[in-house]
Amino acid sequence: MVSAMEIYKLLPNSACKECGFSSCMALAVALLNREKKLEDCPALFDPKYADKLKKLQELLEPLQKASETGLIIHEEKCFGCGNCVVACPVNVAADPTGCAVGQGPKSDRVILVVEDGVVKCLNVKECRRFGPQGTQCNACTATCPSKAIEFV
Repeated sequence: MVSAMEIYKLLPNSACKECGFSSCMALAVALLNREKKLEDCPALFDPKYADKLKKLQELLEPLQKASETGLIIHEEKCFGCGNCVVACPVNVAADPTGCAVGQGPKSDRVILVVEDGVVKCLNVKECRRFGPQGTQCNACTATCPSKAIEFV
């Protein structure tokens, strides 16, 4: 997962405050949290920062694919083991005769399922991380042997 420090190192570090923050580190945190966009830093679009801008765009690209909870599924890493499906407490509660006993989901209320050999997210708004009162549940990421699931 990308860190605020990695983002910060690629910003102009001019403390110009044009982004609305007093420091580039504050902007880096906001970029990481998807509260600001690269376009909010006008200095970054100066031709002398072209290489840094390109690297930042590549670095932040996975964040753009994250769900509202910050969930990112790297399908290229997933091999469909299903550990996340049976470990998710919401899945278990929503599907006591499927996920709760280690079988495939039998309910359409579950969050994670394995389809065509990779994990898919169906009902992200059911995730415990959703909304302002979200918890820091990490059952799906903790059980993923290939690190195909992450939260940002």
